[in-house]
Amino acid sequence: MAETYESVTVDISDHVAQVTLIGPGKGNAMGPAFWAEMPEVFATLDADRDVRAIVLTGSGKHFSYGLDLLAMGGSLAGVMADGATARPRAEFHATVLRMQGAINAVADCRTPTIASIHGWCIGGGVDLISAVDMRYASADAKFSVREVKLAIVADVGSLARLPLILSDGDLRELALTGKDIDAARAEKIGLVNGVYDDAEATLAAAHATAAEIAANPPLVVNGIKDVLDQQRIARVSESLRYVAAWNAAFLPSKDLSEGLKATFEKRPPEFTGE
Repeated sequence: MAETYESVTVDISDHVAQVTLIGPGKGNAMGPAFWAEMPEVFATLDADRDVRAIVLTGSGKHFSYGLDLLAMGGSLAGVMADGATARPRAEFHATVLRMQGAINAVADCRTPTIASIHGWCIGGGVDLISAVDMRYASADAKFSVREVKLAIVADVGSLARLPLILSDGDLRELALTGKDIDAARAEKIGLVNGVYDDAEATLAAAHATAAEIAANPPLVVNGIKDVLDQQRIARVSESLRYVAAWNAAFLPSKDLSEGLKATFEKRPPEFTGE
């Protein structure tokens, strides 16, 4: 693959592609480049007949800190203004749909995908791993559906896809508390397929499974994934449309401003329900 991207690197060998998150935000945070590039990255890989499996991982010490709040703050500016009218709300709605499209590109890829997760996987990181077929984690991995701590309803995939992965009670506990869980708990509730000693071992395990998949007849593999995916397409699509409309209507709040401010000031937020 000759293309060069700002948010990821792509390496292909022996029918397996490795997509590595590289930021540019701290902790591979997801900024404008990520949301713009992911559809192209996965469409290109999906069209490459030489690629039979994809491993998705993060560079450095973490998988992803999730949404890059500093870089993406402008997308909230209009809708957060006092007395925001229909125009900024419509524009924010369109932004949410575009961001959903970046995660959808991973979920809709006909090529099997495996996430290798180490360190932190927060917010948007969980949205991303909810879109892959299999998830492997290192022993130091930690997960958080943290949007509630910012006074945000997660809107790009977690609440649509995690119900197909986790039990209802486990999902509600994560989404309503915003708590952090370790790799052992993630494996126990079925968020990850397996836990390995460290990042290197986790990536090796992901590549081993990818190689097993790549050795199978590619059209049949695509067919299996297509049949499995067909069972959830309508449900996920309906959920994504609903949450995009909900957030365009209700996301702007004093609590959101407080959540963002508290995050940057590294202090507990004080929410008032306004």
